Amino acid sequence: MMQKVFTRPKSMFPVPTHYCPGCGHGIIHRLLAEVIDELGIIERTVGVAPVGCSVLIYNYINCDMYEAAHGRAPAIATGCKRVHPNLVVFTYQGDGDLASIGTAEIVHAAARGEKITVLFVNNAVYGMTGGQMAPTTILGQKTTTSPYGRAPAREGYPVRIAEMLATLDGAAYIARAAVNNPKNIIRAKKMLRKAFETQIKGLGFSLVEFLSQCPTNWGMSPAEAVKWVEEKMIPYYPLGEFKTPKGEKETAGGV
Repeated sequence: MMQKVFTRPKSMFPVPTHYCPGCGHGIIHRLLAEVIDELGIIERTVGVAPVGCSVLIYNYINCDMYEAAHGRAPAIATGCKRVHPNLVVFTYQGDGDLASIGTAEIVHAAARGEKITVLFVNNAVYGMTGGQMAPTTILGQKTTTSPYGRAPAREGYPVRIAEMLATLDGAAYIARAAVNNPKNIIRAKKMLRKAFETQIKGLGFSLVEFLSQCPTNWGMSPAEAVKWVEEKMIPYYPLGEFKTPKGEKETAGGV
């Protein structure tokens, strides 16, 4: 009898996802489910789904879920965690949801040190609504609303969320990962586990930013999108830990 060494996480429903071929959301969903399983917290985990491509995450992750208004996931998560501090609460948000309409929500949740964990998916474009420019769209990148490429004088500069939130006293753990190759995926999982452990220990706000592929809206093949993350996104959004709990060494840009 052969030994099974790889299987679906128990916290993940056995269903196909609706995501486009080559999209990074499916990878991040699996990492989330694996971390929940390994920490043994499925019975007390609550997620907050956003508005965006991942609006249907409740169909894939087998835990209780809220559905939040656009950008308001941190507020919903704050209310849940304060009323039920024994729960493990996470939000799952894209760059349009978190970095645009939800900017105030995420900044003040971090500033207050809310004991929640945020999964922030940065694919540098508005994925669900047609590929418009996002706050995280990089310089020179063409989108439906920046057809000539993002230029500082016209559209301003991309927002580095991880670096910004790391300056806030309430933030306990802030990191940036990528899901473009096996090595980075392994690192991403370690960061996500650390973020959840930060919450479980009651140390404060935690967030992991994931650089993710969006082949459809980038107008690329999945293979080209993986390469684009490596060559274009990571140089502007360096990977690493930007804020760690006191007493632990930060490794920004070098994890």
